Amino acid sequence: MWECNVKMREKRGEVGKQMVKIDLITGFLGSGKTTFLKKYAAYLMKQGKQIGILENDFGAVNVDMMLLQDMMGDQCDLEMIAGGCDADCHRRRFKTKLIAMGMCGYDRVLMEPSGIYDVDEFFDVLREEPLGRWYQIGSVIAIVDANLEENLSEEAEYLLATQLSNAGLIVLSKTKGVSSERIGQTIAHLNRALARFGCKRTLEEKEIVCKDWETFTDEDYAKVEQAGYVLEDYQKLWFEKERTFTSLYFMNVRMETEKLRETVKDLMKDKACGNVSRIKGFMRTGDDTWVELNATQKNITIQPIEKGQEVFIVIGEDLVEEKIAKYWEMGKEQD
Repeated sequence: MWECNVKMREKRGEVGKQMVKIDLITGFLGSGKTTFLKKYAAYLMKQGKQIGILENDFGAVNVDMMLLQDMMGDQCDLEMIAGGCDADCHRRRFKTKLIAMGMCGYDRVLMEPSGIYDVDEFFDVLREEPLGRWYQIGSVIAIVDANLEENLSEEAEYLLATQLSNAGLIVLSKTKGVSSERIGQTIAHLNRALARFGCKRTLEEKEIVCKDWETFTDEDYAKVEQAGYVLEDYQKLWFEKERTFTSLYFMNVRMETEKLRETVKDLMKDKACGNVSRIKGFMRTGDDTWVELNATQKNITIQPIEKGQEVFIVIGEDLVEEKIAKYWEMGKEQD
């Protein structure tokens, strides 16, 4: 665990006098949760808030943790819950981490889970003692790609519905260049997903923010901070398999940057590899140079980053490790 910074330790006397608000920033794979979290956290710190960020990833390696390192400082601590374990173990780790963070005197805790996180765990754990006396749920925010893919699997639709059902606010991402007609289709898709799993909620215009994040004002972020949450029932879905979504890790991959782009594009199209939803990670390009990869079915972004970790994570349904591994090997051989 990262130690609480000095200023936060000085505030520990406040623990027990006021409850710590905790926000959940959820959203499906590749929706842009980490980017939004960084902007929202910067707003809170500008308001003088002391915050803790909790990265709660599905896999054993947390790539998003690297992307948030520059947030750490006098006003912000960064914590992580590693995945790679069963649901009961993950829940225990979540509770233990929140107990430790509850002693740090934060004004607000922001939690970013994996895009395939079961939101029920968030509400269930926060009802347990002593967390029920320490934490107050602040805002539950669902980040949704404005150009949301129409053809999602049943499990993906279910995860989308669970994230929407409790959100106090839905924030559309990647709105630049997306037509109003396409955005309308995405919102209709969200309401169909809710209805499909027995949720009676219909999203209203006031519950959806559709705006380029680069133009967000303090008033926009204040709306996020004050959004709250909704409690709506939905039909729990039990799958034949315990979980079709999995993640695979590939270490020390190196190739030319353009070859990386071609390799990822071909890999994501190849159904023999499974249904690949997301590839993210870092690659070393020189002694002290790195690039960050962030790929979905619709977009592949490769950009320089100051520091990384030599790992790529492939996330999707029914993944075939041997087929995926061959793409990384072919890319290196052709380099």
